[in-house]
Amino acid sequence: MKKTITLFVILSFMMSINAQNPDKPAVKKIPTDDELLNMNTTKEQTSKIKDTKSMNPFIQVWDTPYQTPPFNEIRIEHYMPAFKNAIAEGKQELYKIKAVKSVPTFENTIVALDRMGKKLTRVSNVFFNMLSCNTSPELQKLSQEISPMLTEYSNDIYLDQALFERVKFVYDHEKDKLAEEDLMLLDKTYKAFVRSGANLSEEDKKRFRDISMKLSTLSLDFGQNVLASTNEYYKNITDKKMLSGIPEGDLAIAAEKAKAKKLKGWVFDLSAPSYLTVLKYADNRELRKEMYLKFNAKAYQDKYDNSDIIKNILLNRNELAQLMECKNYAEYALQDRMAENPDHVYKLLKELLEYSYPVAKEEIASLQQFASQQGFKEELQRWDFSYYSEKQRNALFDLSDEMLKPYFKLENVIDGVFQLATKLYRLEFVPNQEIQIYHSDVKVYEVYRDKQFLAILYLDFHPRASKRDGAWMTSFREQYIDEKGNNIRPLVSLVMNFTPSTPKNPSLLAFSEVRTFMHEFGHALHGMLSQVKYESISGTSVPRDFVELPSQMMENWAVEQDFLNTFAFHYKTNAKIPEDLIKKIKEADNFQAGYASCRQLSFGFLDMMWHTVDPSQIENILKMERTVMDEMELFPVVSNTCMSSSFSHIFSGGYAAGYYGYKWAEVLDADAFSLFQETGIFDPKTADSFCDHILSKGGSEKPMELFVAFRGRQPQIDALLIRSGLKK
Repeated sequence: MKKTITLFVILSFMMSINAQNPDKPAVKKIPTDDELLNMNTTKEQTSKIKDTKSMNPFIQVWDTPYQTPPFNEIRIEHYMPAFKNAIAEGKQELYKIKAVKSVPTFENTIVALDRMGKKLTRVSNVFFNMLSCNTSPELQKLSQEISPMLTEYSNDIYLDQALFERVKFVYDHEKDKLAEEDLMLLDKTYKAFVRSGANLSEEDKKRFRDISMKLSTLSLDFGQNVLASTNEYYKNITDKKMLSGIPEGDLAIAAEKAKAKKLKGWVFDLSAPSYLTVLKYADNRELRKEMYLKFNAKAYQDKYDNSDIIKNILLNRNELAQLMECKNYAEYALQDRMAENPDHVYKLLKELLEYSYPVAKEEIASLQQFASQQGFKEELQRWDFSYYSEKQRNALFDLSDEMLKPYFKLENVIDGVFQLATKLYRLEFVPNQEIQIYHSDVKVYEVYRDKQFLAILYLDFHPRASKRDGAWMTSFREQYIDEKGNNIRPLVSLVMNFTPSTPKNPSLLAFSEVRTFMHEFGHALHGMLSQVKYESISGTSVPRDFVELPSQMMENWAVEQDFLNTFAFHYKTNAKIPEDLIKKIKEADNFQAGYASCRQLSFGFLDMMWHTVDPSQIENILKMERTVMDEMELFPVVSNTCMSSSFSHIFSGGYAAGYYGYKWAEVLDADAFSLFQETGIFDPKTADSFCDHILSKGGSEKPMELFVAFRGRQPQIDALLIRSGLKK
């Protein structure tokens, strides 16, 4: 998953200026920083901001390696003054843009807007990243104040008529004269204003403000409820007999969790490695059932229930879409995506479902038969699926995660992925222990390409109570060319929740975790290799249904023998992974591919339902969810579980009406990788072409044009169907 925090995103939940004629500015005097502070704060607040300014690391120049965030110096009390100061500075920059007396041009308006707000971007990047990966009650409380403040600032910018007139003037008079990259920035800027209500009446602009303010708070509330509900539950077990089937390595991790809580025995919780261990290995069916029910009822019918928040989010999103003269939120959201409209999304989802569902039904029937042969007398339930799937995979291919884990020591996997990046893109990774980190788990690397400095890469691998679940790539700074011509290089971060180490064993990854790391590393390459002029279209600042192409592309190498041979060594004996084991990985790669495809498609259909249905008709969240999921159901329905209540991707993660993008991009990546299969999976010319046409381009050209430039034609679905075993 790609989590984007750029100026455009910040300006989507923030923006303050008076209406003026773009040709005859009404601004008599540009307010000073202090005047702007006094306009928006009380005397007491202003005094505090001034007192802390000299010692606030966000306001000072960062005298750190590569101007990386000085995490050792940042305190909770620094954020609010820094945000206020940055907003004041942003307002001053905006006044200057509006005060230009000459005719609006691409340089004095569009480029100026892209270059403004660097201080606000800096503090926002740190704050919102910490909110996701190293949060605290204090940070969460502060976010409830900061998010509406940013939304108000954003609205003040995008709803300013005079500023929009300047942007529109450039759009109307210069769009046919600009080079491709400049045109993409102009187009993105103009559409951002339009999509943020710039063309609305004054009355509707007021309503747009109210809606966006509500949504900024509701999305925060949703995510914080999911985290709180996740952290609320844990299972303390003191009788080892109850843990039959669970591997010793996972028991050691559970024992460390118990020690941390000053408890005896073992503790299992709802973090991904812990939960999946129980579902996959525990012979105790009641334990599997309990964990399944708790995991799949996060933030549902408990004290952190998200049901009303979901309704309110959908109501407000739908009203926003209506203001923008769209039938529903999906139509509004898809205007700037490759898919363009809901019809194209549904066409892809339905086509893939036609291939996937029959295969998935056969897979579940086969699993039921296998379980019966193992002595299981009942109908398979959801908490039985992973358990018997693991056993069936082992029986069919003589392959299990426990056989593979010893070959996937975390440090070796890191080396392997780095070596792959070196072979494909000539990258070099140099550890840097001088760069400050926000948590002791974090590792930092300087990244070079052809001996030239490219980026800083932060890696944060393991679960903790302060980190939300999942895996994502983000940035503390994007790549861009500044006004002096300097190529400002990015600070990229990968955040994951992988199996941790214990006093006896290092961190040994499941194969699925290896793929997840490679997925997120693909996003990192997209960010690190960026070579564009403007921050707003840098790196991963591309449409949601295109951003997953580089990440899913990287996953293809995970099953390739020539790649695995470079790093998959036994953590005790250092023996290379046996060829027959690699062969089994390859053979098992499509095991239950139909089920996996249906699962992803069901999430895409669910997302689209929520954003095309009339939300005023929603009475019960679970009943509405079932109207979609029942059509693709493969198991008996489980009462009192609800996927939507913790569906963070669409309710707090930026993927609203966009979850289909994973499957959309999967079509692209399968087709793109088929070219590597034709030329050689390490072919330097093909790798250079992928870098030149995809990874380095960001959003500087239209996604389809970039894909065609690499592949030589438009994408075809056949490569995905064949790779997945869904079509001969």
